[in-house]
Amino acid sequence: MKRFYKAVTSAAENDRFAIQLDGRPVKTPARNPLHLPTSALADAIVAEWEAQGEDIDPVTMPLTALAQGALDQVANERERILGRITAFADSDMLYYRADENQQALTDHQVEQWDPLLDWARQRYDVSFTLNYGIRHQSQPDETVKRLSDAVHAQDDFALAAMLSMVGLSGSLIAVLALLEGTYDADTLWPLVNLEELWQEKQWGRDDLAVAMREVKQAEFNAAIRFLTLSRT
Repeated sequence: MKRFYKAVTSAAENDRFAIQLDGRPVKTPARNPLHLPTSALADAIVAEWEAQGEDIDPVTMPLTALAQGALDQVANERERILGRITAFADSDMLYYRADENQQALTDHQVEQWDPLLDWARQRYDVSFTLNYGIRHQSQPDETVKRLSDAVHAQDDFALAAMLSMVGLSGSLIAVLALLEGTYDADTLWPLVNLEELWQEKQWGRDDLAVAMREVKQAEFNAAIRFLTLSRT
């Protein structure tokens, strides 16, 4: 799409902040007003629109896309989105360990992942059932409930960010640790890519895999930034 506007601004409207192009309000694909919870997030989205050249490239506007998701999807399909996120309470990647034929990898997972699980055990007063191999092992009902309750407590903008982050990381516990401020992105990203990084160390670098991981990391960091700005 060709750029059709010159000026991008934000304007306070009650307790929200609207984005305007040449004085006209921006709407989401579902025709909802692009109303944002904080001036910090509005300013960052203004910067995305201002940075566009002759053509508008949605790929370079991740904050706008996440805001649209919060307003169009989460607000109207909250239960469905909650279900997609809370499904990871029963299938978090941190529960799955290498089998007995890969003891060195198992030991590495214990060293790197167990502190994160220990944090979750104490924070939410839960227990976990670890699985060695790829066969699914259900978690205790109370564990699933308490982790799910933590998700249900989030607002629509936080859920939009969380949906992206759990999809990219495979770990609800890692995302909750980010929300709580217990872990930062630089610490967590290697943890949720532990097996891929392990294989890379054993067998050498795969340039395509590295490139794909870098794309995912940029999306992960954008979701974290969106979450932070929506609370600032």
